[in-house]
Amino acid sequence: MATVRLDGVLKRYGDAQVIHAIDLDIADGEFVVLVGPSGCGKSTLLRMIAGLETISGGELVIGGARANEVPPQKRNIAMVFQSYALYPHMTARQNIAYGPKLRGEAKPDIEAKVGKAAGILNLFDYLERLPRQLSGGQRQRVAMGRAIVRDPAVFLFDEPLSNLDAKLRVQMRTEIKALHRRLGTTIVYVTHDQIEAMTLADRIVVMNGGRIEQQGRPLDLYDLPANTFVAGFLGSPAMSFLPGRYRRGAEGPVVEAEDGTRLPAPDRAAEDDQPVLLGVRPEHFTVAETGNGVPVTIDLVEPTGAETHLYGTLAGTRIAAVMHGRRPVAPGDVVPLAPLAAHAHLFDAASGRRI
Repeated sequence: MATVRLDGVLKRYGDAQVIHAIDLDIADGEFVVLVGPSGCGKSTLLRMIAGLETISGGELVIGGARANEVPPQKRNIAMVFQSYALYPHMTARQNIAYGPKLRGEAKPDIEAKVGKAAGILNLFDYLERLPRQLSGGQRQRVAMGRAIVRDPAVFLFDEPLSNLDAKLRVQMRTEIKALHRRLGTTIVYVTHDQIEAMTLADRIVVMNGGRIEQQGRPLDLYDLPANTFVAGFLGSPAMSFLPGRYRRGAEGPVVEAEDGTRLPAPDRAAEDDQPVLLGVRPEHFTVAETGNGVPVTIDLVEPTGAETHLYGTLAGTRIAAVMHGRRPVAPGDVVPLAPLAAHAHLFDAASGRRI
């Protein structure tokens, strides 16, 4: 196991800078997930740690040693790719054993390593099959087995579940989490899927435009997003942002929308009449008693079984509300909705920063 430290790491392609002076400390044995939209630089950053991309500036330190110029095969890391990258003419056993065999390890040692990896990943029944005879989840487990036999100090995962269907993604998330608990190896994991990030990570690093927007424990980021980007990226359905002006009155703080709608707001250090965005997560809308909420005409209803997702327009802004259980609501119905001020968020309208 090893620590990973990035000090002012940046990446340029010609005149274009795609990674902007990233500072990041990853503890020994920590599971860190880099998350963000496509093109935010997360995979580039992972490939720089792996040595598959050169570092244009700053310093990369793995296990206490500078690694900027260390070739990939000497960094004591193992990488699992989105595409599995298995040799199609080799069986699962041969794919897993290929690395140790290439390094000239003794046959009994190789067999022991393959057996250990197969036991961890439940692959014994599939070791003699070719990749084309395996399901996507089985192929991904073989790719993970190939990484495990290297006994690396750091595991790198580059969107490993993107090619799997929804059910397999859930299963593989469980297996990856169990693998981390069992091996205790440092993991850096890249995904654009915020559900993966929330369920797998010890710490999430949210990236945007080659920069870190915020990092922290999953629920800390969910509950206390630093800005509207983080707030809108984490959570499904996404947080609604209702623009207006912050007012203080006898009834308490409110956000007054342009159409005059007054919405209860959290008590924050905002100036009176300051342009703000009231952020409300879907689960923090409640169906109010008649007269206490804002009438919202529902134009889309998504029943999921355990929940009902309602979509409509409130004070000129498209919003999503999640109601627990099954609700007898149809498109065209008018539902009085009110945000729960105690759980709402307030952002500066100009900068998007949390107030």
